[in-house]
Amino acid sequence: MRINKQFLKENLGGLSLTLMGVMILALSAILYQAHHLYPGFALAEGKGLDGTDIEALERQNQAYERIAKAVTPAIVAIQSTQVIKFQQSPFSMDPLFRQFFGNMFPQFNVPREQRQHALGSGVIVSPDGYILTNNHVVAKASDIQVIFSDKRTFKGKVVGADQQTDLAVVKVEASGLPSAPFGDSNELKVGDIVMAFGNPFGQYFTVTKGIVSALGRSGLNIEGIEDFIQTDAAINPGNSGGALVNIHGQVVGINTAILSGNSGPGGEGGSVGIGFAIPSDMAKHVMESLVKTGKVNRGYLGIHIGELDADLAKQFKAPDTNGALVQDVEAGGPADKAGIKNGDIIRKFNGQEIHDFNQLTLMATTTNPGTQVTLEIWRDGHAETVKVTLGERPGTLSARGGRGSVQEGTLRGISVQALTPSIREQMGVPSNVKGVVITRVDPNSPGGAQGLQQGDVIESINRQAVLTVQDFNRLAEQAKDKVLLRINRQGNAGYIVVSPDEGGSGGDDGDDGGDQQ
Repeated sequence: MRINKQFLKENLGGLSLTLMGVMILALSAILYQAHHLYPGFALAEGKGLDGTDIEALERQNQAYERIAKAVTPAIVAIQSTQVIKFQQSPFSMDPLFRQFFGNMFPQFNVPREQRQHALGSGVIVSPDGYILTNNHVVAKASDIQVIFSDKRTFKGKVVGADQQTDLAVVKVEASGLPSAPFGDSNELKVGDIVMAFGNPFGQYFTVTKGIVSALGRSGLNIEGIEDFIQTDAAINPGNSGGALVNIHGQVVGINTAILSGNSGPGGEGGSVGIGFAIPSDMAKHVMESLVKTGKVNRGYLGIHIGELDADLAKQFKAPDTNGALVQDVEAGGPADKAGIKNGDIIRKFNGQEIHDFNQLTLMATTTNPGTQVTLEIWRDGHAETVKVTLGERPGTLSARGGRGSVQEGTLRGISVQALTPSIREQMGVPSNVKGVVITRVDPNSPGGAQGLQQGDVIESINRQAVLTVQDFNRLAEQAKDKVLLRINRQGNAGYIVVSPDEGGSGGDDGDDGGDQQ
């Protein structure tokens, strides 16, 4: 049968119905097959859990949301840029290369610049543009950009920085800014709920929650002055300088460091549930000093203090091991003028109990010089009260650097203590050798570059005898250029010259179990 146009025209309706029928049959077959191969499903329906216990959790969620909403506008992201100069060619500094080729390739001697960028956090502490952050976030930065949660960006300027606490104040030219109120970090208790705000790994304006895991953490060799709040609220790289906040939305700490299984304190590894924050009370004192004077003025007693263990407490007839034992008194210092003596045990500072020597150091350093304080001491089996007017702590003296330690100058990174009979015996130092013994030396410091070691005895600095820790502190503070040291190592004496240009920038001072306070 021939199918022509006339046929199609006359039978179009019938053909259409036939085609539709075939399609319906095919679709039915497909649906039938899919029904058997892929059984149908329906989303579960029904109400979620309810009850008074669930309602309590819902109210708790609403409280966390309220805290986050209130604090986030006061948190900023800080982008810093540092310019690093380096030689264009590694051969240009090679003496052998220069011996053969001289200056035939002067372009190799032209320093190149490389820009390094870093991201940290900060918290607005006043509506007129003052921002508190970590010193390491903005240290050596040539450019600082401050990014707000509403995406506004301002150029930041460092008002002042304090290396010993790793705090800095940045100012932006703006007013009417949202700010976060300060809380009293002394009221924190282990187990309190806290929230950490910041910009971890570039994830802007992140909030994490945890508890206060411990208080008064020190001896971690992270900062010069340590009294950290430990928390399990996740703190990661980029959180530095952000706020640790209590349930009232108050800043109780400044996030500063983490312990990481990959890289240690403050490194680039991820959070393992141990983070550290600088207490707000310490941060407030530092911030106010930096804004007013551009530096931090710290109180100074002029004593060397040490830990009071059970044996020492028994020898000095103390009722318990609370307090700080006075090991040495600086002649003419504030404590000496007030009548404090070697062997005294300082048990209270302005009425507040002293549990260990670190606590006394922190109380003194967070009090302004010139302030008269009341100390309760234990002497000869009974308590006495002494009033001391604090002096100003020397800028080169670390607050946790042992019995003698400096952070600046040619002898930076060296910690020393008195040469006691027991140390003399352990180190094999002859009885006629006088000096102070090195308890720690930063390998990146000028002294470390010259090979100074723990256990070396410093007999003199620039031909001036070092008989006491006070002698070391005084002479080390004056040592800005090349320094001549007489060193005794296990009975063998000799001279070395330490240049300020050797080594790196130095590091932390370590902790040898006492404090120069």
